[in-house]
Amino acid sequence: MGIQNIVFIILLAGAIVLFTRNVRKVIRNIRLGKDVDRNDRPSERWKIMTLVALGQRKMLSRPLPAILHIFVYVGFVLINIEVLEMLVDGVAGTHRFLSFLGPFYGYLIAFFEILAFLVTFGCLVFLLRRNLAHIKRFMSKDLDGWPRTDANLILCSEILLMTALFTMNAADQSLQNLSYGHYIKAGSFPVSSLLLPLFNGMSATTLVMIERICWWFHIIGILGFLNYLVISKHFHILLAFPNVFYSNLNPKGQFTNLESVTNEVKAMLDPSFTPAPVNPDHPMRFGAKDIVDLSWKQLLDAYTCTECGRCTSSCPANQTGKLLSPRKIMMDTRDRLTEYGNNIDENGSFKDDGKALLGDYITAEELWACTSCNACVQECPVNIDPLSIIMDMRRYLVMEQSAAPAGLNLMFTNVENNGAPWQFSPADRLNWAKEA
Repeated sequence: MGIQNIVFIILLAGAIVLFTRNVRKVIRNIRLGKDVDRNDRPSERWKIMTLVALGQRKMLSRPLPAILHIFVYVGFVLINIEVLEMLVDGVAGTHRFLSFLGPFYGYLIAFFEILAFLVTFGCLVFLLRRNLAHIKRFMSKDLDGWPRTDANLILCSEILLMTALFTMNAADQSLQNLSYGHYIKAGSFPVSSLLLPLFNGMSATTLVMIERICWWFHIIGILGFLNYLVISKHFHILLAFPNVFYSNLNPKGQFTNLESVTNEVKAMLDPSFTPAPVNPDHPMRFGAKDIVDLSWKQLLDAYTCTECGRCTSSCPANQTGKLLSPRKIMMDTRDRLTEYGNNIDENGSFKDDGKALLGDYITAEELWACTSCNACVQECPVNIDPLSIIMDMRRYLVMEQSAAPAGLNLMFTNVENNGAPWQFSPADRLNWAKEA
């Protein structure tokens, strides 16, 4: 085992440890949410996950980005087989470990090269669409600052990684043609062979240096990408599957009763009823003010958000110029959850920072602009439910702060006094019939 293998093993171990540590923090943060049962109807859940997360059925509503995304998605998944070969080579000191597959290895590498080309093409088009095509959902101020940089950084990184792969294979092929050292004849390179003229006249030593630099760049880039996922919107690559599996299977528009309200009613009707004990660290609320008032599934939604903006582009309130953006709701929830988790890391347990999701991140104006039409829920390619967060925070505004808009407060008063939303006494309800 040479020094390169030892260095590689140390880097690989460090990357795995760091990734595991960061993922555990994310899981800890998600578990800050309230419990909700999403284990019913397992066969239906597996079917939805297969169609939506694996099959990307909801992406097809917009064909062009769907096709490009499939290029990137399929390429990303299958090219990892070649990455696994590189990992084995890095640990064991071998070269093209899978070459024992014989002729099949050539077909395999050729297939990976075609996929890598499609990934590069898809990323280039996505990069142009995001920055030059002036598509409204990508130009929104929701993405100003880090979110836009994050998306561009990922796309550029993927293009660079694929370019390094092609360059590595081209240098490798040149060395194979020279029958140099351990570079045995193995693989077929339909894309990278186009780069061979660039290496004409180069010495074997130079070719080896290029091949090694690209190999290290690619594999370190993969390990860096793995850990970058956890702090970027691209974490949906991993979280899309559990998020879709735990989707809300109830009909859209069906709202759940608040457990706190249900317990109050049960206690009024049955004096012997004893509700479950309340966690003293998280006092019972009607609705949601901060992230600990949301469910773990809503927090998982926030981490899974791809920031694609399909929800916002389909939102009728947003289309009419109102402040609401369902994408921003999810991004704000994730930002607050990250801040909350960092607070725990710094202090051992959460120390009140005087902030909350409602007010410091999301305003009442945004919440009341929502028409509760479920367009955002319908459009999301990974079954995120921004409406549930909006409704929970509305409940808090109404039930704990009496901060509903004037028109709604008037309706509530009429329902309480007259049993109907109108300002008429129940005794006068049939007056219209008498006039007829």
